[in-house]
Amino acid sequence: MRALAHPTRLRLLGELRAHGPQTVGMLSELVDEAVGSVSYHLRKLAEHGFVQEAPEHARSRRERWWRAAHVLTGWEPLEMLADPERKAASDLLRRAVLERYQQVFQSYLAAEATFEAEWVRGTASGDRGFHLTAAELQELRAELEALAARWQQRSDPDRADARRVTLIYQAFRRPE
Repeated sequence: MRALAHPTRLRLLGELRAHGPQTVGMLSELVDEAVGSVSYHLRKLAEHGFVQEAPEHARSRRERWWRAAHVLTGWEPLEMLADPERKAASDLLRRAVLERYQQVFQSYLAAEATFEAEWVRGTASGDRGFHLTAAELQELRAELEALAARWQQRSDPDRADARRVTLIYQAFRRPE
């Protein structure tokens, strides 16, 4: 978790998931980082199983392509509570992910005026407050995950009118 908590590594993994296999040079341009830095971070991600080489894309022995090893990365926060070190790593990663979510939403806001009205009309942002039991919160989580999975299955980047869309949701008990 600590390896993935680095902002550049999160971004690299996200770009590989969104755009498919890429070279270090391509990724360097996408994330605006030096080639050497990108190469280092990819090796760290590979060391922990988040990315892997994609040699079938290389046109020569010198060209190295990388791909995401998994479609999603997930873990159960409850499993981290008993081990302070794992809990700290989980918290660090979740904070890094939250910062990345904020960056992505800010870039959307900066570009929103350039989008066609139909895309802006579909944008959603908001929050709701509920009074639920622990069991109901778990049910809500399961429903949200099922909804996201259903839309993920429907996702097809090859459709001419399809564009990349981000869904961010959180459900948690508020501290008293």
